[in-house]
Amino acid sequence: MRLPFSGARPGARARTPGSRARPRAAAVLAAYGLVAAGLLAAAGCARPSVGSDRDDPTAPVTLTFWHGWSTPAEVKAIDDSIARFGKRHPNITVKTVGNVSDDTMNQALRAGGGDAPDVVSSFTTNNVGQYCSSGMWADLDPFLAKSGMVKEKIFPKTLLDYTRYRGRQCALPLLADTYGLYYNKDAFRKAGISRPPRTMSELKRDAVKLTRRTAGGSYRQLGFMPNFRLYQNSPDRLFAQWGPRYFDRNGKARLADDPATKEFFTTQRALIDAQGGYGPTEKFRATFGDEMSSQNAFLTQKVAMHMDGEWRGLMLRAAKAPFDWGVAPMPVPDDRADTYGRGYLTGTVAGIAHSSRHQNAAWELVKFLTTDTDQVVAFANAIHNVPSTNAALASPKLDADPEFRAFLDIARNPHSTALPPSNNGAMYVTSLQDFSYAVEAGKVPDLDAGLRRLDARIDADNLQSEN
Repeated sequence: MRLPFSGARPGARARTPGSRARPRAAAVLAAYGLVAAGLLAAAGCARPSVGSDRDDPTAPVTLTFWHGWSTPAEVKAIDDSIARFGKRHPNITVKTVGNVSDDTMNQALRAGGGDAPDVVSSFTTNNVGQYCSSGMWADLDPFLAKSGMVKEKIFPKTLLDYTRYRGRQCALPLLADTYGLYYNKDAFRKAGISRPPRTMSELKRDAVKLTRRTAGGSYRQLGFMPNFRLYQNSPDRLFAQWGPRYFDRNGKARLADDPATKEFFTTQRALIDAQGGYGPTEKFRATFGDEMSSQNAFLTQKVAMHMDGEWRGLMLRAAKAPFDWGVAPMPVPDDRADTYGRGYLTGTVAGIAHSSRHQNAAWELVKFLTTDTDQVVAFANAIHNVPSTNAALASPKLDADPEFRAFLDIARNPHSTALPPSNNGAMYVTSLQDFSYAVEAGKVPDLDAGLRRLDARIDADNLQSEN
């Protein structure tokens, strides 16, 4: 997750970091050139260079660590982390290269050689299946075993699930993002609403009450903008409130077989229709400013409720939002009211390049960054992300901001979910998004048939990735 105020869109994990590289990184990155957008899709066919796990981690060595953070505050947080690591391991020098995209990193890992990284990280949990199945990221289970570490005790299950694929643990969580409901308390009081909605029917009821129109009939404020193209409203994040299962035990897409899928789309369309319909709400969305600007729709009170990540609170405070606001979990389906408190989880992941000749030393860095409680807490506080270990989540040293702690509760909720890894990376998510855009626009007259076609498309893409 990128730190707020970066001018980039945080939390958009399926997207790669921006194109600006730090000067120190420019020469290295230029050696690999620019890669096509489809390059990562071929990662499952890669034959990565073989490194070594026979190195002595106590010997003097220089490691290269590639990551995606780029702003001054982010880079400082990383550099502070590396400085803390250096005090523990004075024999290991770490050269960091920031603002690296997944595409660039994967090209370098396939090429191997002395300029390739030893330690790698990614904002894109969707690509873990490719990292693991391609072999470009080393299996971490042997390193965990040598260190006597039980991963199930260290990491929350949902976070652990998105760092492994088909039994291969090729990454570990390095902070997390959670999503909740930001709501305008002033607007709630004016509408006579005493608390944030907890179920989808309450969300629709409150959204209608909070919608305000001008004398001419256009919108002044929408209660809740459910349209999938708004900021962080990607369908996979909203769908998480239903606890979906995308694939069966054989890896086949099963969206058409799950009644929750149809209920999800029906609920989203009902939210749109209750507030005026797709056409008018899309027209109103076109008046919204950029997500990361002072013209953000929630900040300018064009929406009274909004799904967003934990970083938004810092931005609202920095902008001195002219209204009282709060955070709550996203509502859940009415027949799943007992799961209220859940949310969508994603995060940054870290691992060891399979081509590294210094894998044991690299493990010391990965282990420190991802499992050392004080380090995880310090890094989480520095960039205002959710810590990714059980011990760090319970630490009294965490930021005491109540809105931020609401996201910690969402991360700890056993019903919270993340996207399952796939060998085709984010392709199935893209397919779901394309289908969702058509559904909300009323271009899918037969939802059941459309979902069957969606499953068939996802299965075909998976099959092609395996061949």
